[in-house]
Amino acid sequence: MTDERTLKLARIREVEAIRQVLLHYWDPIGIADVPEAADEYDSYIAGVHGLLASGADEQRLAAHLAAIQTEAMGLPQTPEYLIHVARELRSINIKLRE
Repeated sequence: MTDERTLKLARIREVEAIRQVLLHYWDPIGIADVPEAADEYDSYIAGVHGLLASGADEQRLAAHLAAIQTEAMGLPQTPEYLIHVARELRSINIKLRE
């Protein structure tokens, strides 16, 4: 049971780390300073987590974020900025689970 609990806590830390990067580095709609909107990007965490767990490179992560910005949000993309965000995301230690 301890291993299961440890894995669950690790997953919670991973999700929170992704949330923080999306909110404070990506933040395409500028809501980082609005406490009530802290969960605004949560629907994108699973996709980002999956990419990180699969070993996606910075370009793939940046393309994923660009697609969200343009297709889901109707915003322009900023490629250099998205590579910076992707680097921050790749710094998160994501572990594959069986």
